[in-house]
Amino acid sequence: MDSSIGAGISPTQLRWRKVAYGGMQNGFDDNYTDESFLEDMVTNANVVKRNMLNLMLDSVSISQYLSIIAMVGLVWTYTLTSTLDENSLLLLDISLLGFGFLVLLLTEEMLSFNLLFRYVLNISFFMTGLYVLAPIYYTLTRSISSDSIWAVTIGLLLLHLFLHDYSRSTIKVAGAVHNPSLTSCISLNASVVASVFVASRLPSRLQVFGLMLFSLQVFLFAPLVTYSIKRYSFCLHIWFSLGLMTLTLAFVYTLHCLLFLLLLGLLVFTSLVCPYWLIRIQAYKFEINGPWDEAKLCFDITD
Repeated sequence: MDSSIGAGISPTQLRWRKVAYGGMQNGFDDNYTDESFLEDMVTNANVVKRNMLNLMLDSVSISQYLSIIAMVGLVWTYTLTSTLDENSLLLLDISLLGFGFLVLLLTEEMLSFNLLFRYVLNISFFMTGLYVLAPIYYTLTRSISSDSIWAVTIGLLLLHLFLHDYSRSTIKVAGAVHNPSLTSCISLNASVVASVFVASRLPSRLQVFGLMLFSLQVFLFAPLVTYSIKRYSFCLHIWFSLGLMTLTLAFVYTLHCLLFLLLLGLLVFTSLVCPYWLIRIQAYKFEINGPWDEAKLCFDITD
């Protein structure tokens, strides 16, 4: 006990009080604690209790986007093997563009005619720029071996999947400003570079234009469309995702049985195994809060 106790007053007569910025109390050290110190201790106050079904439903967005990327890989493969010719590829681009605008018209309440016209005008300029740049993409990687192109493309797609923002769309429909994060920008750039590498191995300029248009529609436009569906109706989002996953698995099965098993295992791992692991490790989470934590300022604003 400190010797600064007042004369005639014993330490047992003093009562320790918690003082924030009042300096050291007489008779007690700075690190003194009494028997009431742990009375305010709280364990797991901010731990969210998770439900297996809710986690599975939330993971549908990740499985949906994995299916979209698998569908992109299918289109790339069919185009490179000349199974999908340039006319069919352009027809696919027009169909996807029309489907995207139809979804926006049906799901967005604040989509005005002026905003829609601005979207159409921007996409027209975008398509014109792609068509003009198609000869450059056509000869961009001619001096690079195909093995290097495929290795870099696969690495860029994995980087795109790892850094993609699965929680929300990167674009707001109703004109609101949204600043994407650094990781989402890197993810988008990686997908664009991968698309350029694949398109540069095609034999005709029109195929280069069609494949680049398809890829950029998916990587730029698909997150907006899926976000609009999810915001409009979560039930519709679930059914749309299940239908997309089923269709993707069916196309992959026609391409190769081993790829079908790999994609099916990846979707099951994402939708079932990962939520189960998260529920299991939640039992080991232990969080302690008490008077030793940083103070939280509370302002009482009155008239």
